[in-house]
Amino acid sequence: MEQQIYKGKLTKFHGLKITKKEELTKNTFSLELEIPEELKENFRFEAGQYVSVQFRSYGKEVIKDYSMTSAPYEEKIALGIKINSPEGDTAELFRNYNIGDLLMVSEPAGRFTLISKPSEFRTIVGFAAGIGITPILSHFKNILHTEPRTRLFLFFGNKSSEDMIYREQLDNLARNCGDRLQIFYFFSKEKTSNSFFHGRLDDKKLSLIINQILHLDDTDEESTIWDAVDEVLICGKGDMIKTLANACYHHGIPKKNIHFELFEEYNDDIYPVEKEFPIIKNIDVEFCMLGKKYSTELPDNKERILQQLLIQKFAVPYSCKSGICGSCECILEEGEVELLENEYLTESEEEKGHILACMSIAKSEKIKLNFDLS
Repeated sequence: MEQQIYKGKLTKFHGLKITKKEELTKNTFSLELEIPEELKENFRFEAGQYVSVQFRSYGKEVIKDYSMTSAPYEEKIALGIKINSPEGDTAELFRNYNIGDLLMVSEPAGRFTLISKPSEFRTIVGFAAGIGITPILSHFKNILHTEPRTRLFLFFGNKSSEDMIYREQLDNLARNCGDRLQIFYFFSKEKTSNSFFHGRLDDKKLSLIINQILHLDDTDEESTIWDAVDEVLICGKGDMIKTLANACYHHGIPKKNIHFELFEEYNDDIYPVEKEFPIIKNIDVEFCMLGKKYSTELPDNKERILQQLLIQKFAVPYSCKSGICGSCECILEEGEVELLENEYLTESEEEKGHILACMSIAKSEKIKLNFDLS
């Protein structure tokens, strides 16, 4: 069973059978899905990616994105899912779908990924909050399996130990790979015997982590562990990502080595925008979407292109509005724009004229865009 479904871009969905369902906490659960032999190629994925799931909720079809906790070598799809409300769509997924049922699942997507370097000595640090552990768990399992020389540090924040998911899996990884993996748990609403581990993961906590945990490096007496960090992975809510990404950057990690995945719509910039542009008024905009052509006029370029089109009630695709998810990717066919920040597009895509509408400021009096990439 295969289906082409539009979710910002035309996406292939396939029917996959649920093989395992487990309630993790009072508001989280996991699903495991079987990949049949004939779909192995379709569902090859990289650690850190997600799939979209289509299911019925309150009589209508809905599509939700969920990160995979499984690593590629496990050859299955395992999802960690949070129920935000008893009346929400995800609660319906938990109530109505069970082992043996078919779910329509998209082929894997997303760019919260790392290039594998099995022959190098690397240090990778992960920061996760709540359900944000899901793609980082996939990353850490995969790195431990494929990169024998990489060491990992995980800082995992939750409200309380009762709210924490995957504790057993994480502890088993630490026990089996203790020489390469260290995990530290933080709780914002639960007293801890050591006050260091109480509170949220933020810029102040990061400074303490650098000074008290990532300080002395047994492999190099002249530097600290933090000095040796090659990549940083961050996953959680927008405010946490913004705070930690900027703190990591100010503590010396280049932006290109700070990777993050957002689990909700977020309208703020991750990094501050310091550029100024000459004001252009009455900007003509033409764009193609789902094979249809539209035209409108933007009053000026004080706001980004996506935000202005949404104000005018055009149903252009978007998710985060922060340049992370790639939902608003389009091709600039005419005109000039300034791409303020880009955490999604590759260099080759930028060279081909791809932009993110949510991070683009018009710099010409006419702009022509094409959202139909496939």
